[in-house]
Amino acid sequence: MVELKDGEHAIAVMGRGDYSFKGSGYVRGGIFDRIELSQGSTRVSFHDRDHIRLGDLALEGAPSLAERDIFIVREEAGFDPGQPWQLELLVRRASGPLDTEFSRFSADYSVPEAYIERPEPPVEEPIWVQVWRDKAFQIVVLSAGLLVLTGIMLFQDVLARHPRVLNPLRLGFKIYTLVFIGWYSLAQLSVVNILTFTNSLISGFSWSSFLIDPMLFILWSFVAVSLLLWGRGVFCGWLCPFGALQDLVNQVARKLNVKQIEVPFGLHERLWAIKYIILLALFAVSLHSLGTAERYAEVEPFKTAITLRFQRDWAFVIYALGLVAISAFNHKFYCRYLCPLGAGLAIPSRLRLFDWLKRHRGSCGTPCQICANECEVAAIHPDGRINANECHYCLDCQVTYHDDQRCPPMVKRRKRYEKAANMSSRGNSVETQRDTDASGKQAAWQRIPLHQQD
Repeated sequence: MVELKDGEHAIAVMGRGDYSFKGSGYVRGGIFDRIELSQGSTRVSFHDRDHIRLGDLALEGAPSLAERDIFIVREEAGFDPGQPWQLELLVRRASGPLDTEFSRFSADYSVPEAYIERPEPPVEEPIWVQVWRDKAFQIVVLSAGLLVLTGIMLFQDVLARHPRVLNPLRLGFKIYTLVFIGWYSLAQLSVVNILTFTNSLISGFSWSSFLIDPMLFILWSFVAVSLLLWGRGVFCGWLCPFGALQDLVNQVARKLNVKQIEVPFGLHERLWAIKYIILLALFAVSLHSLGTAERYAEVEPFKTAITLRFQRDWAFVIYALGLVAISAFNHKFYCRYLCPLGAGLAIPSRLRLFDWLKRHRGSCGTPCQICANECEVAAIHPDGRINANECHYCLDCQVTYHDDQRCPPMVKRRKRYEKAANMSSRGNSVETQRDTDASGKQAAWQRIPLHQQD
C-alpha cells in the first residue's frame, strides 16, 4: 500500500485452477493478456510494472491458493472502487491442429456498502440562481437606480421647489435609463411580458420562467409597486429606455428650435384609444397563439431600437427610426398613441392608492391654463384635471405649481408678501426718522447752558 500513489488502487487476484490466470505472456511481452478489468465503458489491462507477488495469507482457514498476486490500477484509468466492476478471464484452447477457440469468463465484484463512504449528492442549483449570480453587477446598479428614483418620487414636492436640482437629475436619469437599462442591460419591458404572464396564469404559473432574467424581474416588481403608489407614469416617464430615447431627441430638437406639432385636444383625446385597441387585439391573438401574438407585437420598436440596437433588417430599422424622428416634432408620439405596453400599465394603475400631484388651487384650469399648455404629453385636461392614465410623471406641472414667478396664485401671494414687506419697511423707516428727530432735539436741548434752560 505504501507504493500506491494518489488515485491508484490495488486488487488481489488469487486462484488454484489448472488454467493460470497469469499465463506466460507477461514474461515475454510484459502484458498479462489473460485477465482484464472492466467498469462501464472502461477496460484496464495490466503490465508487469503493475504486478506484485503476494506472499502467504495470514488468514485462519484460508484455502490453499497456488497463484496469489496483486495488480495496481493506475490513476489514468479513471477507476472508481465504489462502483461495481468486473474481472474477466480470457481462456484459449486448441480445437484442432490449426484452430483455436476463445472463451471469456466474467466475475462481478462490488465493495460492501459498509466499507463505502459516499459523499452527499450535490444539490442541483436552479439555473436562475446562477444567472442572478452572474449578473450581480447589473443587479446592484439597477437597484441603486431604483432606490434613487424612489427617493425622487417620495420627495417630489421638495424637488419641485428646486428645479435647478430636479432638471439635471431628471436628465441624468433619462440617460441612465437609455444607456444602462436599455442598451447595456437589455432590460426593456414589453407588452410581450404582459401577454406571457397572462398566458402562464391560464396554462400553469412557474416562478422559474420569470426569474431567469433578473433585470426584467426586478423592473417588473418595481413597476408593480409603483403602479399602486403613483400610476403608470413612473415607468413611462422614468424607466422606459425607448421613452427616454424619444424624450432626449425631442429635448435636443427644442434646443435647435425645431417647430413642435401639437394635436388639438379633442383629437388628441380620441387618439388615446388606439393603443388600447392594439392591446386588446394582441391579447385576443395571444389566447389562440402566443407565438403569433409575439410576432404582431413588433408594433413595438423596442426590440429593434433597444434590444438589438438597430442591428436588424432595414424594414424594422426604418420603422423604429421613423418613430424616433416623429418624436422630434411631437413629444413621445409613439408613447401617447400607439404603445400597447403603456395601455396595459394604465389599466391596473387606476387602482393607485394616492394622488401625489397637486392641482388644488381654485384657478387651476379655470382660468389658468399654464400647466395644461406646458404639459408635453398633453395629459392635463382644459378643466385642470390631470389624466393619470396618460401622465408620464415628468413633474413639470409641479415645478410650475410651486413657481411664484409663473403660477398666478403664487404670483399674487408673492406680490402680497412683497407689498406687506415694503409697507413694513416704510413704517420702520418713519419710526426711525422720528426717533432720530427726537434724539436730535433732546441732544440740542442738552447742549443749552443751564442759565438759558431756566
